[in-house]
Amino acid sequence: MTGYGDTYYARTLADGSQRPSLKGAVTSDVAVVGGGLAGLTAALDLARAGRSVVVLEAEKVGWGASGRNGGFVGPGYATGHANIARMVGQERAQVLHRLSIEGAGIVEENIDSLAMSGNKRVYGKMSVLRYHDPDSLERHCEMMQREFGYHLEVMPTDAVRAVLRSPKYYQAVYDPASFHFHPLNYARSLAQAIEALGGRIFEKSRVTGCDLDQAEKTVRTAQGEVKARDVVLAGGGYTDALVPRLRRSILPIATYVLLTEEAPEKLAEAVRTPMAVSDNRRAGDYYRLVDDGRRLLWGGRITTRTTEPRRLAEMMQRTMVSTYPQLNGVRVDTAWSGLMAYARHLMPLIGQLQPGVWYVFGFGGRGMNTTAIGGRVIAEGILGSSDRYRLYEPFGLTWNGGPFGVAAAQLTYWTYQAMDLAKERRASRAA
Repeated sequence: MTGYGDTYYARTLADGSQRPSLKGAVTSDVAVVGGGLAGLTAALDLARAGRSVVVLEAEKVGWGASGRNGGFVGPGYATGHANIARMVGQERAQVLHRLSIEGAGIVEENIDSLAMSGNKRVYGKMSVLRYHDPDSLERHCEMMQREFGYHLEVMPTDAVRAVLRSPKYYQAVYDPASFHFHPLNYARSLAQAIEALGGRIFEKSRVTGCDLDQAEKTVRTAQGEVKARDVVLAGGGYTDALVPRLRRSILPIATYVLLTEEAPEKLAEAVRTPMAVSDNRRAGDYYRLVDDGRRLLWGGRITTRTTEPRRLAEMMQRTMVSTYPQLNGVRVDTAWSGLMAYARHLMPLIGQLQPGVWYVFGFGGRGMNTTAIGGRVIAEGILGSSDRYRLYEPFGLTWNGGPFGVAAAQLTYWTYQAMDLAKERRASRAA
């Protein structure tokens, strides 16, 4: 196996430009801390509205989870609609789900309006069961149509196995409106659009301190500072102790992705659809064909600590082959990990910390739509055009439990794995 580390970025990055680090003092209307998709979306909307914006990124734009994810774009949150309704009531849960649908639409709008190159959209997503339960899928599809006018279809087992040649799969929900694309290229395109509107982006500019209690805020890096009326904190899974209350509200969770070598004939024996695919397990597998079917991008598995790339590639390859024995012998070209931010309640953390200080992070593995809507509602709050960010207030900055929270998160994941395995074994015996 070859090509670990940043090889994925070197091979697939459409824009390899280098941006300067912040040096000296600058002023702006808004300072955005974090060059991921949430911060970039907020910055773009603010720049479109005529506000001056500075984005400070500790590494490079899209360096974190925003550029390392599977690139699946569709509605929903890290927790299910029924659970959200239990927390906030059915009416607010419906509004929140509509926001997630809007978030996916924002991504489409940006791709279209910015005429993004190197970012082909492939429509269609299959959410696959690993046990027999068509009735629950029918109920879900009926609810989505009734409550949101959102069209989904149930695929029976024979239709699923015709395109996904694995005996582990049963029925699936087909979502024709969801799509997959290249998330890192998307982040880079947002950055270019911000700069075209006069926004400034500084890379390799880690924020080391801040004064947030005055009307004019100050955000400092090693070699410079930004003074601004509003500050947006959008650090994601890499949020550090800059604002301790925010750091104590998330659990950084590592997720893993691999990319196979070019093997179009072998891949065609297993995966016979260009659609995005995920299974129904908690932190289950998700994958898609890329490079016009020549490679397979495969993600899944979460832990509370990162793993050395060679070992994680071997783990992921075993999972891939256990699902598709036809892929035995297909080598892994590259593998990488990244940190996602999870809150204990599994909902995004979006809101106002104090006057002029805003936060948007904690997307729990569902960031392609929630970063977009999160960035937008924070921009609206700064502009005074809406207070939709308040819809997320019930999901507050709950303490993550410290080291006990990390241990509990890992134990919970292992428990869900065991429950998923038991369901699959029962399904296998019934078959």
